[in-house]
Amino acid sequence: MPSETTAPAPLLLTPRDAAQRLAISPRKLWALTASGDVPCVRIGRSVRYDAADLAAWIDAQKRL
Repeated sequence: MPSETTAPAPLLLTPRDAAQRLAISPRKLWALTASGDVPCVRIGRSVRYDAADLAAWIDAQKRL
């Protein structure tokens, strides 16, 4: 019986993917990132988002 393998979730999300997960526009995500509200990972000139960090940020917003 063949086993189905699924690709692992990406470790880091692009700004577009992160904005889609948060259901906000990429421009709003950039504003939140620039203000330091949303954590990001900078690799050279690239900006990426850790899915676990986004989940933690969402949880923190619920507690306000």
